[in-house]
Amino acid sequence: MKNVLITGGAGFIGSNLALKLIEKGYQITVLDNLSLQIHGEDPVTTSVLYNSIKDKVKFIFGTVTSKEDWKKALEGQNIIVHYAAETGTGQSMYEIQKYVDVNINGTAILLDLLANEPHQIDKIIVASSRSIYGEGKYKSEELGFVYPEHRTSAIMDTGDFEVKYPGCNKPLTLVGTDEESKIHPSSVYGITKQNQEQMIMTVCPTIGIQPVAFRYQNVYGPGQSLKNPYTGILSIFSTQIKNGNAINIFEDGKESRDFVFIDDVVAATILGIEKDEANGQVFNVGTGVPIDVLTVAETLVKNYGVEVPIKISGNYRLGDIRHNYADLTKIKEKLDFSPKFTFNEGMKCFTDWVNTQAVEQDNYQVSIDEMKAKGLYK
Repeated sequence: MKNVLITGGAGFIGSNLALKLIEKGYQITVLDNLSLQIHGEDPVTTSVLYNSIKDKVKFIFGTVTSKEDWKKALEGQNIIVHYAAETGTGQSMYEIQKYVDVNINGTAILLDLLANEPHQIDKIIVASSRSIYGEGKYKSEELGFVYPEHRTSAIMDTGDFEVKYPGCNKPLTLVGTDEESKIHPSSVYGITKQNQEQMIMTVCPTIGIQPVAFRYQNVYGPGQSLKNPYTGILSIFSTQIKNGNAINIFEDGKESRDFVFIDDVVAATILGIEKDEANGQVFNVGTGVPIDVLTVAETLVKNYGVEVPIKISGNYRLGDIRHNYADLTKIKEKLDFSPKFTFNEGMKCFTDWVNTQAVEQDNYQVSIDEMKAKGLYK
């Protein structure tokens, strides 16, 4: 079986993928810097994710911003799954250089090495993101399919959170975002993921490597970091509930996302690794079902059996989108992929797991205070 390098392989998706590939007989190498934000202050002893793989993979403690670490990790590899990235949408709007350095420059170092030095890589899977789309796809009675621009504080300050499109007087109807939809990210994170995907898909075919990009929707499930206050709404809400703290729902609570369970994401990724039909293609990975944020909060409270106040505040973050969910037509047709977990089934698995974990300190207000100081939280 082939040797697979997973960058960011001690993270949530990467560690789950590593374990499943090991079951299938692959030899796995992981390059990861064990980020404090994800793994905590003493990851070697306390990170559940790291400890789940450390004895099963060849682990390289390093960073994708180091050419020497890349060289060490690439030795003897056949396939790369590139997950290493900074991932906080809001945080990316004020830690701009950090996000560009890791997500864009880290990928550039990889491609520069592959273009100029001997290697055995024949396929690269890159983790792209639904964030590259920005706002989702809508249908207008007057104009057909449209792609609204990012919402402004001038409009949202009035309490009007729905998207608008010039020339459309009737309400827009949300539809699934397909892979041919307009790309217009609304955050630095989204811009870096777009750049990452485009570099991989553009350079790899010129140097004899098959590229595959997966635009993951909101991935969740057992094992995701409960320590990170900057990303992962299910983890953030769970930590607040477990601490008995109120949940502050942004906007009017009707903003929606496509929440896809970790096992389905791993299954789709393995299809990309193993199927030639994936080569040179970009795929959405989600459920094809939008779930609003208020439903997420209410489901978590119900599953935990802990009553905490749920406050719909009208607060908002600049750079957040209103709606987006995946059109899965392409991945179903080309890779025969369909998600197996419904939202309620996945949430039950997630909350059952959280109930087995130590209650983490609720640091969410720290991230809010940072965004307030930067003028990004209203």
